[in-house]
Amino acid sequence: MTSPSNAQLREILVDMVMARTQSGRLWNLQRQGQVGTVAPIDGHEATIVAAVHALETEHDWVAPQYREPLALRRYGPEILERFMLYSLGHPAGGHIPEPIRVLPNQISLGTQIPHAVGIAWGMTLRSEPGVALVFFGDGSSSEGDFYEAGNLAGVLNAPVVMLCVNNQWAISTPVHQQTAAESFAAKAAGFGIPGIKVDGNDAAAVYDAVDEARSRALAGKGPTLVEAVIYRLGAHTTADDPTRYVPPEDLEAARRNDPILRLRSQLEELGLWDDDAQAATEAEAMDLLDKALDAAKAMPLSPDAVLDHCFSADTQRLERQRADLLEAGQREDR
Repeated sequence: MTSPSNAQLREILVDMVMARTQSGRLWNLQRQGQVGTVAPIDGHEATIVAAVHALETEHDWVAPQYREPLALRRYGPEILERFMLYSLGHPAGGHIPEPIRVLPNQISLGTQIPHAVGIAWGMTLRSEPGVALVFFGDGSSSEGDFYEAGNLAGVLNAPVVMLCVNNQWAISTPVHQQTAAESFAAKAAGFGIPGIKVDGNDAAAVYDAVDEARSRALAGKGPTLVEAVIYRLGAHTTADDPTRYVPPEDLEAARRNDPILRLRSQLEELGLWDDDAQAATEAEAMDLLDKALDAAKAMPLSPDAVLDHCFSADTQRLERQRADLLEAGQREDR
């Protein structure tokens, strides 16, 4: 296990600032009716970005939920482009371009956890290097998918890192109504695997925890459940009003522990960050997102695109449905 260098921490901060900036831009675009519902990333940046920086992009897979894509920049610019297509409701937003090892984001609570375990098991059967890391929230821990996947991962000794992002709220349900367990990490005991609880606002601590879990998996010692404790600094999604249930004093306290401000202060003391670096990073983030949005808007949409990537080859039923959609599209064109 190796802790991140100061240079790596600076790279992590760049990605964190970019994710926060682009998230704010998307919020405004949604309010303008230009994109669909989005989930703000505010407060989650250190956990997501640091975890991804502890991975090897050539071999390791990532299974996100719906809040992570903006923080996965390390896996390539295609992630942002695909996310913008998804935000516009374009079916191509679900495509996985090779060789990117990131599954499409989705909103079905907890369903990505069995997918990650399946990928990890498949890698083992094929003697492929790498691990699968899956992000999920505290609310997903109440779903059967979490328990079934965790149990299967333990039995199979699968090389998977299960990263529970505990942001204190499952939409409007607080943690104390979500579980009576001492922690979400404690649930690992039921799977026969290690459970680690870490400060999710500390980028270096998250990096270390994921790096250790990854090393353990690569050594054939199986899965690890990591709980990263943070606080959601914004709404659950653009369809949510957190002022109706989040105690303002709790939110104010959490803002004082903002993960971006925390790492920025650390790097400023080392002379590795300043206002110019902040402004340049924010400007680049806005430029990249706007270009990705323009590219997504310009992508032609075929009437049958919704059926793409359902299977490696169309079934007979899909062939009939595709023909019907194309015929309907031609009628509209006429």
